[in-house]
Amino acid sequence: MKMISKILGVVSTVTLMSSMSIANENIKTAHEWGYTGHNSPESWGSISPKNKMCAIGKNQSPINITTTLHIDLDELKISYNGSSNKVVNNGHTIEVVVGDDNTIVLDKMIFNLKQFHFHSPSENKIDGKSFPLEGHFVNVDKDGNIAVIAVMFEYGKENKVLSKIWNKMPIKEGEENKLELKKIASELLPTNMAHYHFNGSLTTPPCTEGVRWIVLKTPVTVSKEQVKKFLNIMKHTNNRPVQPVNARVVID
Repeated sequence: MKMISKILGVVSTVTLMSSMSIANENIKTAHEWGYTGHNSPESWGSISPKNKMCAIGKNQSPINITTTLHIDLDELKISYNGSSNKVVNNGHTIEVVVGDDNTIVLDKMIFNLKQFHFHSPSENKIDGKSFPLEGHFVNVDKDGNIAVIAVMFEYGKENKVLSKIWNKMPIKEGEENKLELKKIASELLPTNMAHYHFNGSLTTPPCTEGVRWIVLKTPVTVSKEQVKKFLNIMKHTNNRPVQPVNARVVID
């Protein structure tokens, strides 16, 4: 795993803590950036100086995962045993805020799950394939380093776990509903935790780099009706286009 740490690089704690603070204020700044019109992803880097990495960054996310380097990775230890607190419509996505006792162990470091949210269609691609929905589980360690677990959803049977969230999904931007469900995050993940691992960034402004990405290889199902309901509430797709991989290595 020391090799992986060298490949993935060192994260700037101060910068990441600042970016997380900004990310958590989306509900207050919902119109500073967006996915359509003059505030679309192509313009993020010029909207504000704080978003410059969206334009000049060399390790941006999402990416199209193609060539990989095989290394025997330590088992990804996920213990999402806690409960959710609420579900929020922040104008950019539907976000589920969680409580304590939701952790992962990555490279011998403990990360705490803060929230998870959704993008449609998927932001990351696998061998050029896009998925109708992607979930991002945002985890932060004691130093402010960020690790995101991404799970892909493919069309199939209705996802009963997702329905529990969708039933509480706020219709209007800025609204939130109580959502107290134990182990809801864990139940959304596939049984097979095989994954890709690479260094990237936040996929929303300020596009801060140094984020550890874990993209699960096995998708879970979602019905077309569930995706339609999400998009009807969002009123637009909410995925950033894939970014150049450049010199990065994707590990599997």
